[in-house]
Amino acid sequence: MQNLRWVLNLLFVSSLLRNLVHSSSQVICSSQDRAALLAFKSSIVEDTTGVLASWVGKDCCNGDWEGVLCNPANGKVTSLVLQSSLTEPTLYMKGTLSPSLGRLGSLQVLVISGNKFITGSIPSSFSNLTSLTQLALEDNSLRGNVPSGLGHLPLLESLSLAGNRFSGAVPASLGNLRSLSTMSLARNSLSGPIPVAFKNLLKLQILDLSFNLLSGPIPDFIGQYKDLNTLHLSSNRLSGGIPVSVYNSGKLQDMSLGRNDLTGQLSDRISNLKSLSTLDLSSNKFIGRIPPSITRLQNLWSLNLSRNHFSDPLPVVVGRGFPSLLSIDLSYNNLNLGAVPSWIRDKPLTEINLAGCKLRGAFPKLARPDDLLSLDLSDNFLTGDVSALLANMTSLQKLKLSKNQLRFDLSKLKLPEGVSSVDLSSNLVTGSLSSLVNNKTSRFLEEIHLTNNQISGRIPDFAESLNLKVLNVGSNKIGGQIPSSISNLVELVRLDISRNHITGVIPEALGQLAQLNWLDLSINALTGRIPDSLLNIKAVKHASFRANRLCGQIPQGRPFNIFPAAAYLHNLCLCGNPLPPCRKTTE
Repeated sequence: MQNLRWVLNLLFVSSLLRNLVHSSSQVICSSQDRAALLAFKSSIVEDTTGVLASWVGKDCCNGDWEGVLCNPANGKVTSLVLQSSLTEPTLYMKGTLSPSLGRLGSLQVLVISGNKFITGSIPSSFSNLTSLTQLALEDNSLRGNVPSGLGHLPLLESLSLAGNRFSGAVPASLGNLRSLSTMSLARNSLSGPIPVAFKNLLKLQILDLSFNLLSGPIPDFIGQYKDLNTLHLSSNRLSGGIPVSVYNSGKLQDMSLGRNDLTGQLSDRISNLKSLSTLDLSSNKFIGRIPPSITRLQNLWSLNLSRNHFSDPLPVVVGRGFPSLLSIDLSYNNLNLGAVPSWIRDKPLTEINLAGCKLRGAFPKLARPDDLLSLDLSDNFLTGDVSALLANMTSLQKLKLSKNQLRFDLSKLKLPEGVSSVDLSSNLVTGSLSSLVNNKTSRFLEEIHLTNNQISGRIPDFAESLNLKVLNVGSNKIGGQIPSSISNLVELVRLDISRNHITGVIPEALGQLAQLNWLDLSINALTGRIPDSLLNIKAVKHASFRANRLCGQIPQGRPFNIFPAAAYLHNLCLCGNPLPPCRKTTE
C-alpha cells in the first residue's frame, strides 16, 4: 500500500512537471512585436487575400497569424512572409509599408511580394532590422529611391527589390553587404553606373540588375566574384566591351547582357566559361567574327547573338563542338550564310532562329525535324514549297517564315497538332483561309499571320472550339462577308482583315469580342453602319474603318468617338465625333 501511494505521488509530480514545462514553452508573442504587426495591418486599407483577417487575438506566435513565425523561446517575430500571386489579380493587398515593421528587431526573413497595390517608399526604419538575412519586396509598386540604410544590414544574404518603380542611383552603401549571395534590383528605373563599392560583394552568386536605365561600363571587378553563377544585366544602357576578367568566371552558368550598347569583339577566352549554359548577347553592337573557341563550351544549351554586327565566316563545328546546344539565334547580323550551316541542320535543336541571314534557295531539310519547337527563318530569300517538310516537324509550336519568296497553296499545308503560332506574311502563298481555319483546326493554334500574300476565297465560319488570339490576314484577295460566327473567337485580341475585298455589313456579333484591342477593317467594301455593339469592346486601343462604304453615325462612346478622324475617312457618309456632327432629319 505504501509502495502504491509512492507510485501515485511520483505520477502526480511527473504530471505536474510536464504541465509546467508545457506551459513555460508556450511563450506569448512580444507585445511590442504584436503592436508593430497590427500597425502594419492598419496601413493596408484593403486585403482581398484574407491573410490579415487571421491576425486576431493577443498571441501572434500561436500559428494562427498567417505568414508570421516566432522564436518559441522568447516570443519575438523572426519571419514575416506575405506573398500574393500576380496570376491571381483579384487577390491582393492595397496600402503602404508601415514604418512600424522596423521595430521587429529579431526579424530574420521579410517577404512582401506580388502586391501591385502596395505603394509608397521603403521606410527608413527598415535600416534597424539588423537581424535580417532575407529581404524580398519584389513585384509591388514601391517607388522613390532605394534607401541607403539598407546597406546597414550586416547579416543580409539575399536582397530582392525587383519589379517595382524605384528610380535614381543604386546606393553605394549596398556594397557594405559583404554576406550577400543574391541581389536582384531588376525591372525598375534605376539609373547611373553600377557602384564601385560593389567590388566588396565577393560572396555574390546571383546578380540581376536587368531592365533598368543603368549606364557606363560593366565593371571589371565582376570577374572577382568567384562564386558567381548568374549575371543578368540585360535591357540597360551599358556601354563598352565585356571586361577580360569576366572570362575567368569559371562557375558562371547564365550570362545575359542583351539589349545594351555593348561594343567590341568577343574574346577567344570565352571558352574559359566552362560552366556556361545560357549566353544572351543580343541587341548590342558587337563586331567581328564569332570566336571558334565558343564551340568548346560543353554545357552551353542556349546561344543568342542576334541583332549585332557579327560577320562571316561562322565557326566550323566538328566533333564534340557545341555538344549540349539546343537553341541558337544568329538573326540580323552581317552574316551572308546562303544556306543553313550543316552543323545546325544536323544537330537535334529545339529552336533555330536565322532571320535576316541571307538564306537562299529551297527550304532546308533538317536531320532531326521532330525535335524542333520553334523555327524562325523570316526575312530571307527562301523559295518554293515548305508544306511537305513542315509535316515532319511533329513537335513544332512556333513557325515564322515571313518575308521570303515561298510559293505554295494553303490546302497543302498540314500543320503539326501543337502549333500555337504560324507567320507566313509577305510571301506568295495562295489558296483559301478555310484550308487553315476549319472545324479540324487545333485548339492550340492562337496566332495566324498571313498578311501580304495572295490568299483568296471567303472568311470561313469559326467553330466554338477555336482559341485564336491573333488573326492577321490583311493585304490579300479575300472576299465575301464577315461571318456572325466571328463571335466564337472569344479570345481574339487582334483582328486585321484590311486591304481585301470584304463586302456586306459589319456584324453586330463583332461586339462580343470583349478582349479585342486591335481592329482594322480598312480598305474593303463594307456597307451599312458601324454597329453600336462595338461599344461593348472596352479593351480596344486601335480601330480603323477607313476607305469603305460605311454610312451613319459613328458609335458615340469611348474610345470610338475619340479615335483620330483618319480612322473613319473615305467612307460614304459617316458622321458624329470625331467627324462633323450628323445632320438632323426632318419628318
